[in-house]
Amino acid sequence: MSRKVALITGVTGQDGSYLAEFLLAKGYEVHGLIRRSSTFNTSRIDHIYQDPHDKNPKLFLHYGDLIDGVGLTNLIREIKPTEVYNLGAQSHVQVSFTMPQYTGQVDAVGAVGLLEAIRSADLDIRFYQASTSELFGSTPPPQNETSVFRPQSPYAAAKLMAYWCTVNYRDGYGLHATNGILFNHESPRRGETFVTRKITRAVAAIKAGKQDKLFLGNLDAVRDWGYAKEYVESMWLMLQQDKPSDYVVATGVGATVKDFAEAAFSRAGLNWQDHVETDKKYIRPTEVDALIGDPSKAEQALGWKAKTHWKELAELMVDADIEALKK
Repeated sequence: MSRKVALITGVTGQDGSYLAEFLLAKGYEVHGLIRRSSTFNTSRIDHIYQDPHDKNPKLFLHYGDLIDGVGLTNLIREIKPTEVYNLGAQSHVQVSFTMPQYTGQVDAVGAVGLLEAIRSADLDIRFYQASTSELFGSTPPPQNETSVFRPQSPYAAAKLMAYWCTVNYRDGYGLHATNGILFNHESPRRGETFVTRKITRAVAAIKAGKQDKLFLGNLDAVRDWGYAKEYVESMWLMLQQDKPSDYVVATGVGATVKDFAEAAFSRAGLNWQDHVETDKKYIRPTEVDALIGDPSKAEQALGWKAKTHWKELAELMVDADIEALKK
């Protein structure tokens, strides 16, 4: 594939920013979709953004929204991407219970709009859909590509529609369309309301004497946490395959929220039990007890394997948040 042009929805998010860096390093022309806001929300990509008046810009930003199908269609036809990565979403599980309709519009209908824009453009475009381990919900671990989907939240239900529509467009229209079923992946760029980043930011603040308590929900929930910076490579690898398919991406190792908190506080020389309390308002109406992925297919077919597991991840995130407070 000589011409390498990528469109990333959600480019200002954790995954989008890492993927943009990754693709730029590989010589891609990268286009990112950003929502119009009264305040700038490009902090994660400011270090790689080039002014469009530069003679040889490589990163271009376009205003748009996943619920604007006409805008998506026009953008696809304008930039003629060779690869489209749909990372944009209302991605907070707890928030999806408060905003179920909006979550469905963005995460489900938005994905269909993007698929339809690609189909109608009649171009050779490879499509990546950011699926989620939340699809498995109450299905016991380990979960792989053949495990039963049992979503336990509006977010997971919306993502399930996007998953199956991706499969339908692949089967029905011959699109090179792939689902990446990524298990929890974190980093210092993770949103501040997600539990891992909430923990590591609190550790840094407590260490600095700016905070005393951290309130969390279900401490016994088990998750398979990996490093987002590593996971974006798997997305790219999926679209380099001759035939599209669906892949679970995970470390294969699980830990509880309590385990993660203990490791994070320990990194800063603190005892988590002195600072962590539970609060019922952070408990979901329907809980997901355990998500642990079986990444065998990705390891064999893509040659991808996670290098960073949850304890190292907790430590590097704590280090980054402690350092950030010094600035």
